[in-house]
Amino acid sequence: MKQTSTFENGLIWFGAAISLAEILTGTYFAPLGFGKGLLAIIIGHVIGCVLLFLSGTIGGTMRKSAMESVKVSFGDKGGDFFAGLNVIQLVGWTAIMIYDGALAANGIFATGQWFWALLIGALIIVWLFLGITNLGKVNTITMMALFILTIVLSFTIFKNTGTTIQTNSTLSFGAAVELSVAMPLSWLPLISDYTKEAKNPIQATAVSSIAYGLTSCWMYMIGMGAAIYTQQSDIAQILLKAGFGVIGLLIIVLSTVTTTFLDAYSAGISTQAIKDDWNGSKIAIIVTIIGVIGAILFPMDDITNFLYFIGSVFAPMIAIQIADHFILKHQTNHKLNMIIWIIGFILYRYLMHVDFILGNTFPDMLITILLCVLISKEIKKN
Repeated sequence: MKQTSTFENGLIWFGAAISLAEILTGTYFAPLGFGKGLLAIIIGHVIGCVLLFLSGTIGGTMRKSAMESVKVSFGDKGGDFFAGLNVIQLVGWTAIMIYDGALAANGIFATGQWFWALLIGALIIVWLFLGITNLGKVNTITMMALFILTIVLSFTIFKNTGTTIQTNSTLSFGAAVELSVAMPLSWLPLISDYTKEAKNPIQATAVSSIAYGLTSCWMYMIGMGAAIYTQQSDIAQILLKAGFGVIGLLIIVLSTVTTTFLDAYSAGISTQAIKDDWNGSKIAIIVTIIGVIGAILFPMDDITNFLYFIGSVFAPMIAIQIADHFILKHQTNHKLNMIIWIIGFILYRYLMHVDFILGNTFPDMLITILLCVLISKEIKKN
């Protein structure tokens, strides 16, 4: 099988980070002001991307997809459970991304949100037919175009920083950190779907995590800067005021396709972890079609609860994987790990109501890892 280079993996995750969802999430940080908002973004991404690296390393070094690597720590039934939840979140992400892209594109050229949803969905299917190991020059050219276009967008937003908005929002610093952790955390159940194909999985995971982390921070900053300095959170209006037109449309459509392709592709891989003889490529296309239909029929403007749901499921899951893989060397009990995960899930939901300066993912994972290690060692003693 053809393997991907470290550079190709970096490009994949650069494309994943250039996302309207990330820009829109960045607008929520405006109440903190630019200085505190930027600090929250950086702290959250450092936490999230360290976890992204560890998750990608686990699956990459074992040459297993993300959900196959979960089975090592949770057993076949536990792995199927998380694979099912992962497919649900990926269908959700596919719909959200297509919705955001279609809404923004229609804000520039009002031909109907349904039209843009169909067009974006069709392009995602083209990407799926090319496949992760065959994107090659297409992905390179697309990423170069997005890089240039996003620099122009950044310049447009930050060239005049004289006006700021006044807000009475009660967003706390800890809540902002958690929103920053949430995006890289949402990619944890996907990253080794790509690093397992890499020639050098550890190096590819490191470059992927860094590329994603830096670019995602950049996207958050664009959203926050737009809300603070232009008094706009609608990316289409920002692009129109800048006189971008067709260029703005390219940013919207290409960024949506390159990010959402990964969601649909991994949904297909996750279903194969549940049932080997299922066709992952066909499932990915079906997920894209469901996403298009969802984007046309349902409003998806506020995704904060969705992000917190992802955190509550996958933060304790990866915490147990980290403890099992790096500390306990896969000497844990699958059923016990599921019980510890339930404790971690409940703890995360509780910590959502506690204003901790580093958010709730970090303390939840730390406690879950400690529980896993201490309980496993205590069982061995007895």
